Amino acid sequence: MASVLEVPCAATIGFDEAQAIVRTNSAPLGVEQVALHKAGRRILAREVAARIDSPRRDCAAMDGYAVRTQDLVRETNRLSLQGESHAGDTTPAPLYPGTAIRISTGAPMPQGADRVVVRELAHVEGDEVIVPRAQRSSHVRPRASDFACGAPLLQPGTPIDARAMVILGAADVDTVPVWRRPRVHVLTNGDELAAPGSAAQDSHTIPDSLSEALSLMARQWGAKPMGTWQSPDRADYLRAVTRQVLADADLIVVAGGASHGPRDLVREAMAPLGLELAFAGIAIKPGKPLWYGTIGKTHVLGLPGNPTAALTTARLFLAPLVCQLAGAGFNHALRWHPRRLIEPVGPVGDRDEFLCASTEDAQTGSPTGVRVLARQEASAQMMLAHADLLVERRAGSPATGEGTMVRCLRF
Repeated sequence: MASVLEVPCAATIGFDEAQAIVRTNSAPLGVEQVALHKAGRRILAREVAARIDSPRRDCAAMDGYAVRTQDLVRETNRLSLQGESHAGDTTPAPLYPGTAIRISTGAPMPQGADRVVVRELAHVEGDEVIVPRAQRSSHVRPRASDFACGAPLLQPGTPIDARAMVILGAADVDTVPVWRRPRVHVLTNGDELAAPGSAAQDSHTIPDSLSEALSLMARQWGAKPMGTWQSPDRADYLRAVTRQVLADADLIVVAGGASHGPRDLVREAMAPLGLELAFAGIAIKPGKPLWYGTIGKTHVLGLPGNPTAALTTARLFLAPLVCQLAGAGFNHALRWHPRRLIEPVGPVGDRDEFLCASTEDAQTGSPTGVRVLARQEASAQMMLAHADLLVERRAGSPATGEGTMVRCLRF
C-alpha cells in the first residue's frame, strides 16, 4: 500500500482522483480465525476446503424403497421387504436379489441396491412391496456427489451470508479465517449540536442527526462501530477525543468542521497528533469540503456537516473504504447500474454532481426508471426519506431529457 506521504495534497481534486487515493492507501487489515457462529457477514480471507464427503455415503434422495434395478424387469414386480434404513443409521445389511428395504430421505443405501422406488409408486401387501418397472431417475445421491473431502468450496473474498454458512457447516468447518472488521469511531463537531431528545430544551441547539446514521452505515458495510462522540468547536477538545480513540481506531469519521470557517478546527486540532492529509476538498456537489488522511495507521475521513452532503459523501467514500479495510474490496460498495430518467434534469456546472433520486416502478411492480428529487439541498434531511438512489452527473454535462440512461448507485 502506498504511503499517504506519496500522494500530493491538493486544495480541490476530482472525484475519480479522490477515490483512487483512498483506494490506493487502504488495504484489508489482517486475518483472524473466528467461530462459525460469529462469522456471519464477514469476508472470507482464505480458501475453505471440505473436511468430509457430502454425502458421506450413497443415500436415498426420496422416501421409498431401496431396490436393485435388475429386479424391476416386469411391469409389476413383487419384492420381499427385508427391513428399514433411516437417516443416521449405520449401513444396512446387503440387499439380496428379489428383496427391498423401506428407506427414508438421506438414509444410507444397502450394498447391492442402486435405486429408490418412490413411496407414491409402490404399495405394500403383507411382507411384500409391489413396484413398477424401473423409472428413469434412480433417486440416489452417490457418495461425494455434492463435494468430496478436500475439495475447495469457498474462495477468499466471499461474503459469509446464509448461503455460505450452509456450505461451511456442511463442510464440517467450525472456525473460519476472515478479514478483521475495521473499528470505526464517529465524531461530530459543532457547538450547536445536542443529543437527540435534548435539543428541544435549548432553542440554540439542533439534534445531532449524523452520529448514529454514520455508525449504522459503517456497520452495514462491514465495520465494527466503537462509539460516537460529540465535540464543541474547540481544538483542545477535538484533539483530546482523537487521542483517546486512536488506540483502538482503524478509521475515524468526522462530520463537520471540514470547511474553511473560523470554527472549522478539525484538521488543525489533529495536526499535532500526526495527521497527514492526502487531499482536502473535492470538485463534487454536494460534499466539496470532504477530506481524507491518516494518523499513523488510522484512516481519517472528514465529511461535511450538512446531513445530505454528509450521507451522500459517506456513501461514496465511507462505504467503499470500509469494504476495502474489511476485505470485500473497494468496488464492492460501488456497483453502479443504468436506469432511465423519468423526468429531464438540467445542465451540470463545473463539479460532478451526485443527486438524490427515487426508483420509479411500473404497474407490474418492476423498477423501470429513476426520478431525481426536487430541492437538492445539502442541508436538507427529509429528502433522505425518499431517496433510495444516487444519480451521477459529470461536470459540464448538458441538460438531459426524459428517457436518457444515467448511472445510479443504491443509497
